[in-house]
Amino acid sequence: QVQLVESGGGLVQAGGSLRLSCAASGRTFSYYTMGWFRQAPGKEREFVAAIRWTGSSTYYADSVKGRFTISEDNAKNTVYLQMNSLKPEDTAVYYCTISPYCSSASSCANRRQYDFWGQGTQVTVSS
Repeated sequence: QVQLVESGGGLVQAGGSLRLSCAASGRTFSYYTMGWFRQAPGKEREFVAAIRWTGSSTYYADSVKGRFTISEDNAKNTVYLQMNSLKPEDTAVYYCTISPYCSSASSCANRRQYDFWGQGTQVTVSS
């Protein structure tokens, strides 16, 4: 099994930045895609960004494109989500996840394609 631990969430003002980290351990896949999803109260968990390990492709939801950047550090077995120009609409619990099924990041934007999830980290953006 894969264990995923998110960190880096917090409270920031609109326009601010935050970097989320997701440390993976116990990985059993040779080729995989890691993604970030978020879920606000009363809403469905939605796709944010994905990266094909190791950085061969990335894909972003339109709502975060140009503001968020997903990256990975292979040596640390960690994926990051750099969030800039944050908006109140970005407020949600952010989850890290991994999928062994997708051939590219752009084909892995559906939460049903992911098997393992972290506990989530809260991001709150004040206006």
